[in-house]
Amino acid sequence: RICNNARRPKPHHTSLHIIYSSTKSRGNTNIIVRFGLITSPLLMRSHRLQLLTSIMALFGKKFSYALIAVALFADKHAASFTHRQCISHSSFSKSCQRHSQAMSEVEMAGDGSQTYSPFVVALTREEGKNDKLHKALLSSERIDQIRDTSGLQILIHEIPCIEHANGPDIEKLSPTISSSQFDYVTITSPEAAKVMASAWIEAGRPKLGSVAAVGKATQEALTEFGIDVAFVPSKATAATLVKELPLSDAAVDEGRATTVFYPASAKAQDTLQNGLEERGFTVLRLNTYDTIPASWSADTISLARSTTVACFASPSAIKAWLKNTAEFDTPQALASCIGETSASACRKNEWEEQNIFYPEKPGVDGWAVAVADALETLVRKQC
Repeated sequence: RICNNARRPKPHHTSLHIIYSSTKSRGNTNIIVRFGLITSPLLMRSHRLQLLTSIMALFGKKFSYALIAVALFADKHAASFTHRQCISHSSFSKSCQRHSQAMSEVEMAGDGSQTYSPFVVALTREEGKNDKLHKALLSSERIDQIRDTSGLQILIHEIPCIEHANGPDIEKLSPTISSSQFDYVTITSPEAAKVMASAWIEAGRPKLGSVAAVGKATQEALTEFGIDVAFVPSKATAATLVKELPLSDAAVDEGRATTVFYPASAKAQDTLQNGLEERGFTVLRLNTYDTIPASWSADTISLARSTTVACFASPSAIKAWLKNTAEFDTPQALASCIGETSASACRKNEWEEQNIFYPEKPGVDGWAVAVADALETLVRKQC
């Protein structure tokens, strides 16, 4: 029968449901097992019957069945309904993985064609911060098309690579905000915005200089805390901010250097600080937070081992990924990066250029496009 799930298959999708009863359980307990099939108009009726026979043979050693109904309909290659139901969730359960494995076995037994493991996309930002990319991938028509035309599964897992901790200068942050006045406060990440805003609120919301955010996501994070942003560069990189940040009019009028307060990650590069100082700015940097590798469970390690596309938003996440996967004997995952900074870190860590994908302008929408680019590359390699 066609199962009445929350997300029903489109008319051109194929779905096969087998309903059977287990002779090993008490009573007449009905158990539903769902299999997604990939069919085409070229799959003859005799081949479909052969496929059903193979399914019965595959499970016949453990159960006896009462085959109730079979629904097969397709006018082109179609992705499995079981898979579509799984990908709509924010995480994938072990039972979903078992359904995926069963589907591959059935396809091999039924028509003898070559099958492939699912594509696994890993979201590596810290826990709770992968939602925007996850939603962008689920709503991507291009990724839907890749899945539908290739007939391959695309699984999305959250595999956080980093965690945040206090930096060595965290105790200096609130006093500095309270006692010093700067022409600019530069914030270069949503996490830096969160740390800065918390200290600002703790200090009683004192007047700040003009706030410069490196990009839209950082601007939004500051705005949520009630901090107005006066400047955002045309491209969300520290290098662009260095080039475009104007001198303070007040500083020019007073004949002094423009002053900048830069609360940063302990692992942030010196691009912003050195670049502004070369332009004549006076910069005070405090390392207010740090990023450390996340601890992985055995299940997380297993997911990472099967990953085909890893999504990176920072050099710290890349380093943590490499540290946790150093002993893997599987091929290196393709890298989908949020922007140029992470892509450069991949190059420095020996990713081949053809295996790095990133948008020209950093952002979640472009990042989702980079993931689609990576998936298309994988499909071409398997054709």
